[in-house]
Amino acid sequence: MTVLSNFIMQAAIFHGDQRITIERVAMPAAASGEVMVRVVRTALCGSDFKLWHKRAEFTAGHEIFGVVEQPGHPMHGKRCAVYIPLHCDRCAACRRGDTQMCLEISSLIGWNRPGGYAEYVPVPENCLLPVPDDVEDSLAPLLLDVIGTSGHAVRFVSRIVPPQDAGPVLVTGAGPVGLGVVLALKSMGYDDIGVADPNAARLRIAQSFGAKAHPVGDASQRFGLIVECSGAHAARNLGIELVLPRGALVLIGENAAPWTIEEGKVFRRKDFYIIRTFYFPIGDFAPNIDLLRRYKEKYRVLVDGEFGLPELPRNFARFAGGELIKPVLAFD
Repeated sequence: MTVLSNFIMQAAIFHGDQRITIERVAMPAAASGEVMVRVVRTALCGSDFKLWHKRAEFTAGHEIFGVVEQPGHPMHGKRCAVYIPLHCDRCAACRRGDTQMCLEISSLIGWNRPGGYAEYVPVPENCLLPVPDDVEDSLAPLLLDVIGTSGHAVRFVSRIVPPQDAGPVLVTGAGPVGLGVVLALKSMGYDDIGVADPNAARLRIAQSFGAKAHPVGDASQRFGLIVECSGAHAARNLGIELVLPRGALVLIGENAAPWTIEEGKVFRRKDFYIIRTFYFPIGDFAPNIDLLRRYKEKYRVLVDGEFGLPELPRNFARFAGGELIKPVLAFD
């Protein structure tokens, strides 16, 4: 049991129906093999919209950066990002390095157990990712979803459609992960990148990152590689239509609604890959740090809001309304 157990802390409660309150709650205890992390920054994420609408069983927030508060522990006082998939380190997937797809444990911090919209969060020791001192607090959470999820997707598909064979690449959706994909593609040598998004401001950011604007819904061009980051079924279906033979459609964006694929001639009459990628293996954290260092000024553009816990309800609504790209909850 941690010395901080039985304390009271502040946390955000997601009640559903777009209502969040900030309340005093009992601090959760760190179990055996876990440490307590004092949260310094938690980035807001669009995947939390479903909790905003339907309620959260546990404290939400999964893009977490903080400081270990566990006196006597070797990691006490260390700055760490929090790797959200719990993993056993023993199963075939973990031994292969696919820690985000552990076969023995299916639990995510901020979803199936307490997360980072609170002052403290208990974290398994093997989910602590030390953050170098040259990474500023407000950018550290980007190492997870924005850089980690996008970087893993591009590394994965690069084995199937390498840069020299890809030709023009299309990214659908210029949210934080889509913009992260643009930078990950650039870092790996893909240099002809189009981005489709109805939001003009986000398209301008994509263009400042070196991409070209592509009209939403345009079917006049086909692509060897399409990275779908919006989660919209229309974008997924268009991707199936536009991907070239032997090309790849990568699905990153999430959508809880059922998706039906019609097996028309466009689907049946070509060989192509449909790839789903999830988060990133823990071994990718060092390359994620390299990506952040390489494009630090560009990633900094994405963090367009920073505020304390009392301002979370108002700013989460602004975020859900598309006013903010990647706002960050700051506890100091």
